[in-house]
This record gives sequence, structure tokens and C-alpha cells, in this order.
Amino acid sequence: MKRILLALVLTGLVGTVMAADAPALPTTKASSDAAVYIISPSDGASVGQQFTVRFGLKGMGVAPAGVAKEHTGHHHLLVDVKELPPAGQPIPKDDNHLHFGGGQTETTLKLKPGTHTLQLELGDENHVPFDPPLVSKRITIHVK
Repeated sequence: MKRILLALVLTGLVGTVMAADAPALPTTKASSDAAVYIISPSDGASVGQQFTVRFGLKGMGVAPAGVAKEHTGHHHLLVDVKELPPAGQPIPKDDNHLHFGGGQTETTLKLKPGTHTLQLELGDENHVPFDPPLVSKRITIHVK
């Protein structure tokens, strides 16, 4: 039984090390004049538990995930994320990294009361951050 447990633990560790050493995917160059930003809510705003976030982009266009068109990408909303996703790796998809691969430019969020941060990051057709990363200013909101 001990040998089986040891084998399982070692297998898990090897998988973790291999994932950490995963090669970076090719990155897409961002337009030099591109910028992504949050239109609303504004930094410091107080909002209800359900509210709309509007995304802004200049110098590039929006296209759905999977569409390889030069100078386009799609939005990812980072909720309460302190560190940006690593370069050359797809942006994670979880409760804190929301994907808008359909080319959406706004969403309705429902958050628990308290203070939260929001930030946008533009990803290419494969959800990989651009080079250099196109990220908005991180804003703070207060949910009532």
C-alpha cells in the first residue's frame, strides 16, 4: 500500500514539474498604438451585486477566439487577480479569469459584497497574451 501511495505521489510531482516546464506558445505582436481599457464602471465606483462592465479597445479590433486576423484579439476580464497570466501561455479560464471568446465587449457580473479589482487583458486567437501584453489599468470597485 505504501508503494502505491509513493508511486501516486511521484507521478503527481512529475506531472507538475512537466507542466511548469511546458514550452511557451508563439506570441502575437500587438499594434504599437493599441490600448485596452474599462469604459465602466469607473475606478472607485460603488455598484450593486449585479452590474455591467463595458470593455474598450483602441488601435486594434475585436474578433472571436479561433479567428486569426491581424491586429485583432478578444477580451479577458481578470477579477481580483494580483498577477498577470504568464507570457506565452493561454490565459486560464476560471472564476477569476473570464473569457469573452465570442468577441463580446461587455458583460454583466454578479459579485459578492466587498471590494474587488477588475482588469482587462486582450488575448490572441489562442487566448495567449499579446507581446507586449495589452492590459488595462486595474480598477477597484465596491460592491454593496
